[in-house]
Amino acid sequence: MCRTAGLRERVVSQPDSDVIRRVLDGETAAFELLVRRYQQTIFRLAQRMTRNAEDARDLAQEAFVQAFRSLAGFHGQSSFSTWLYRIAVNLCLNHLKATRREDPVEVDGNVADIRQDSLTTLLAAERDKALAAAIKELPPQQRATLTLRVYQGLSHREIAQVLECAEGTAKANYFHAIRALQRKLEAFRDINESGQSDAGL
Repeated sequence: MCRTAGLRERVVSQPDSDVIRRVLDGETAAFELLVRRYQQTIFRLAQRMTRNAEDARDLAQEAFVQAFRSLAGFHGQSSFSTWLYRIAVNLCLNHLKATRREDPVEVDGNVADIRQDSLTTLLAAERDKALAAAIKELPPQQRATLTLRVYQGLSHREIAQVLECAEGTAKANYFHAIRALQRKLEAFRDINESGQSDAGL
């Protein structure tokens, strides 16, 4: 039993390149290893870009379908994860362009827990909502750049590979996204300070 578990662990920990080689050699079921390895990362990426969990699940699933169908065209010039990010981001960008609907703003699950007796907690939650709304208003390319940089931890060079743009463009998109968010949050802070002053707090 331990021997079986050890074998399973070695298979799961195989480098992406080895798993891809197995898939291309006809062992198509091995692609499931890549799905398990990256499904949560791709789902979170899609959710942060679309701000909609249901859309994110559909887009993540479609990203893996496209990756499987196009795997023979992956030549290893970038990492598999970068290539997969590119597929997922392009799907999200196309989705954002196609929908343009006003979805309710979704806030990440790590926002502060609201208690009725806590003004500080309430304001923190409102700030998080304002930030989520501000991210949603960013142009798609800026939103993608911000998501890849802040939440996925990619470098500007890796972001440029994902978005297929110059590294300088990726840096500029990130800079403009951060500046836009700063302006939104400053406006939110000014409104709340004014409201507290009027209320005599």
